[in-house]
This record gives sequence, structure tokens and C-alpha cells, in this order.
Amino acid sequence: MLEKIVECVPNFSEGRDKAVIDQITAEIKAVSGVQLLSVEPGADVNRTVVTFIGSPEGVKEAAFKAIKKAAELIDMSRHKGAHPRMGATDVCPFVPVSGVTMQECVEISKAVGKRVGEELGIPVYLYEESAAAPERKSLASIRAGEYEALPEKLQDPQWQPDYGPAKFNPRAGATVIGAREFLIAYNITLNTKDKQLAMDIAFELREKGRSVRTGNIQPVYMRGDLVKYRENHFPCGNCEFVGKTFKETREHCKAEHDYDPYDLLDSHGSDAENPVGWSVKQPGKFKHVRAIGWYVEEYKRAQISINLTNYKISSMHAVLEETRKIAAQRGLLVTGSEIVGLVPFEAIYQAGKYYLHQQGKPTGVPVADVLESAIFSMGLNDVAPFKPEEKILGLTIFPEKALVTLKTREFADEVSRDTPAPGGGSIAALAGSLGAALAAMVSNLTIGKKGYEKVQGDLLALAERAQAVKDQLIKAVDEDTNAFNAYMEATRLPSGTAEEKKIREEAIQQGLKAAVKVPLNTARLSFEALKLAAEAVEKGNLNSVTDAGVGAQIAYTGVIGGNFNVLINLPQIKDAQFKEEMKAACVNLEKEARGILDGVLRSVKERIARL
Repeated sequence: MLEKIVECVPNFSEGRDKAVIDQITAEIKAVSGVQLLSVEPGADVNRTVVTFIGSPEGVKEAAFKAIKKAAELIDMSRHKGAHPRMGATDVCPFVPVSGVTMQECVEISKAVGKRVGEELGIPVYLYEESAAAPERKSLASIRAGEYEALPEKLQDPQWQPDYGPAKFNPRAGATVIGAREFLIAYNITLNTKDKQLAMDIAFELREKGRSVRTGNIQPVYMRGDLVKYRENHFPCGNCEFVGKTFKETREHCKAEHDYDPYDLLDSHGSDAENPVGWSVKQPGKFKHVRAIGWYVEEYKRAQISINLTNYKISSMHAVLEETRKIAAQRGLLVTGSEIVGLVPFEAIYQAGKYYLHQQGKPTGVPVADVLESAIFSMGLNDVAPFKPEEKILGLTIFPEKALVTLKTREFADEVSRDTPAPGGGSIAALAGSLGAALAAMVSNLTIGKKGYEKVQGDLLALAERAQAVKDQLIKAVDEDTNAFNAYMEATRLPSGTAEEKKIREEAIQQGLKAAVKVPLNTARLSFEALKLAAEAVEKGNLNSVTDAGVGAQIAYTGVIGGNFNVLINLPQIKDAQFKEEMKAACVNLEKEARGILDGVLRSVKERIARL
């Protein structure tokens, strides 16, 4: 079962006073089961984005304590900053990370919102997946008018808070709480100080789009004249079509352009029921994208500040590349970009693969190389250092004393000492990983070579799969040793009483099963590496056929080594059915692996003979 992990990313309206920020984050760090991942203050926007993860209960408690402390320390009546805001804790989203459903995060947000409203007297609005009504789903809609509009907003029956008093809290303002998918806060930096130019590009990118203009729209669109709806004259905004009624134009836009002008007008605060006199709107280029332009004094440059609310639909690299095109049309350059807070591994990994592909380079290379491609191509070090180990959520980071962090000589020395671990299981995993690595190498050496055009797609896929198998087996080097050590710990449990003996025996049996499952996984992954090496022999560069052959041979060693470590632990296990299943799995793996290896060796020798 997956560990239950929730992410929380509260935004506090203080980005200049370190003492205040430290006191707020101290409340988070003090809660058991919670890990503070990042604290990113911005002086110009006067705002700090905090990211922490933990168990549902831990995150729930930490969020409340942080909101409470922020309300005590931050006086919104004195707050000034470039970023839109309405409260000391402006927004507090909960995000499912592992073993947690979106609905569970919704319940967490409601529990925290109720407590904030009742105990702290702060008006709370629920948003995104927690929203009670469609018009409250968008953070921008709730925050319209910002802190300064709260006194009037709280008197409006349509904007009564979900929790807390419908009464203006001059010091703490109001807070927006909810559950949402992972949001990437992504800023693109321009070679200009002109905030309006950044805003002009932002309007073109964001999902809600912009007002349609005519006349002097080149190179800066917002310098043109507004186009408005008139009686019997309802322009499309995307093409030359003009409807005689708004209904006619709506039907045209839905059929031809896949959007409803009514929704666009509503999102901009226009009267969609009576559109005459209001400016025509056109949607932006990307769905699930929000964007504004601002000037950052610290960087002496303008930025496009972007929220990607679904990076699987609208990716960072797609938005960046479109921004580069639009900026060039305006005589501007994108100098780089920055990620505020954390970024999911998959989002930045896919960006790195995209740029490698654009360069005609293979994508089945080590993870570090793919990430380096993304960091350089996106200019993520432009305004601040980008540290992958601190910024990427889900990046594999090995403990300081992990075996795989040792140098080759140190690792060999460690194996040679008079200790049972690391032993054959770890070596089997290492062997399998090297087999997969050689399969990837041969594939990458073949990609782009003349005479191998027909197998390019196969080899690209092979290299990527080989890298994934390699990385899993590298983890298994330490997992095997850790599993053995856990078993040894169980044997050291006290056995003075009948109850202690029972507990000890159960722990030993569980430890033995774990000590079997880990090397069996090593054998299975090594078998995958063997098959990949065999394919590399058949399709790869003839000059590298021996490398693929060595990869197959050493991957086979991983299969046999993994099996040995399964079989050696089975006699002490009392579960007869489990033992038979493990034995059968080992027999089948060895039989299939031997057949593949024999074929590979024959093929390698035949190919060498033709050279």
C-alpha cells in the first residue's frame, strides 16, 4: 500500500521580513509527520510560497498552525506588493501526492477551512475541487478586487464566505482554501522592464484570453482599439464571422472554434446576459493556464507569471516555446524562466526529452542528462540557481551512505569485508543494471547512423526502457542489503517469554519473505535487461555488437544471482505455498533467460565473423 502523502502550498502575504517568515515556517516544522520542502520569499511581490508534505493529519494541523501564526504577524492593512492578494494567508491548497484521493484532500480543506473560520474569525472561501459553486472554482474570481474590495464583497449575498464570519477582518483579510491538482508556478523572464509588454503576452497565453482589438495591433496587440458588441452586430473575434444575434455567434464559436463566448465574457466580469456594449473576447492559446505580467525590481526585468494548473495538458516547454515566438514578434527576447516552489519530476523530465528530441539527440540517456537538457534549454538558472535536488518532487536521491554513492574501488572494498552484506544480491542487482546500461549505450550509438533508419523508433524506445530498468536495478543494490539487514534485526529481537518468541518468529518470517521478494525482483528486472540487450544485438550498430553481447551476459548473471538469493532463503520460510511459488518463478526465469542468452551468444559470434 502506498504511503499517504499530501502536499500543501500556502502563500503568505509577506516576502520581506525574514523574522516573520521564519516564525510561520517554525509552526510547520514543529508538527510531527510533516517535512518542510521549500520556502521561497519574493521581496517585490511581498509574498512567500511555502511547500510542505506529510501525512493527511500532519499536514492538516501544520496548515492551521501556519495560518494562525500568519494572522498574528501580518497586518494586511499595511500590505503592498505586486502579486494579487486578499489575506495574510492568501491561498492554501492541498494536493494529493501518494496514496491519497482528491476527495480526501477536499475533506482536509473543508476541515481546515471550518477551523480557520470558527477559531480565528477569518472569512474562508473554498476553491478548485472544494468549491461549493462553479463561480467559486477559480481563484482569480474569488480574489477579484483583492483585499481592498473585501468590505463590500462580504456584504454581497452572492459572496458570503463558506466558513467564518461575513465580516471584514482588517488585519487578516480573507483566506482561500481548497484541493487541486499539482500547480506549477512558472515565471518567464523578458529582456524588458515594460510590464505592459509582459502583460500583452500573458493575455495571449492564458486560457481566459483577452479583449479583441483592431487597428494598431502590431507588434503590440493591446495598443489597438477595442472591438465591442453592438445591436445586430456580434463579431466572432477569431474570424470574419459576424452574427446578427449573440446566440448566433455563440453557436458559430462553439462549432468552429470550440469555445463559448458566454463563458469568456463571464470570466472577465462582463455581462454575458446583456453583451451589447461590452468588448468582444477571444480565448488564449493554452487551456489550464493563468498568466499576468509584472515587473520585478530585484531582476530589473519584467516577467510573465504563469500558473499551469494541468501540466499534462499544457506543459512548461510548450508554453515557453510559444512565448519565445510571441516575444520575437514584439522585438523581445526570453532570457530564461524560473520555477517557484516545486515541480513534478515528470513535468521537467518531459521538457528535457522534448529539447533533446528537437536537437536530434537520443532521449534514452541518464536522468541527469535529460534534466540538464531541460535546465539549460529553459534557462532555469537565469535569475536564481536551480537545484534539482531541492526543486524536483519525485527525484530519486540516494542517502549519503548508500552503497551506490560509493566510488568503484570503495564499493569493491566494502563487498570484500567480513560482513554478509553487501553480498551476492547487491552484486546481482549491479550486474543487471550494467547489462541494461550497455543495451542503452548500443542503442544510443546507433540512433542517427546511416543504414539503421528502419529501426530508429525501436532503438529510441529501447534506450528509454533500458534507462528505466537500469535505474530500478541501481536502487535494488541497496534494497537487497537493507532487506537482509531488516531480517538480521528481527533475529536479534528478545525471546525470553512466549509472547516475545511469537513476535520474534513473526518478524523473522516477514523479514525472510522480504529478503526473498527483493532478489526475485532483481532477477525479473535483470531478465528485462537481458531481453533489451538481445534486441540491441539484433538491431544495433554492428560495430558495437560485442558491447550488447557483454550486456546480455552480465544481465544473465543478474538473473542467476537474484535467483540464488531467493533459493538460499526459502528453506527457513514456513509458508509452503509461498515457497513453491518462488521456486517455480526462479525455474521459469532461468530457463527463459538461458535460452535468450544462448541465442545472443550465437548471434554475436556470427556477426563478429562477418566483420
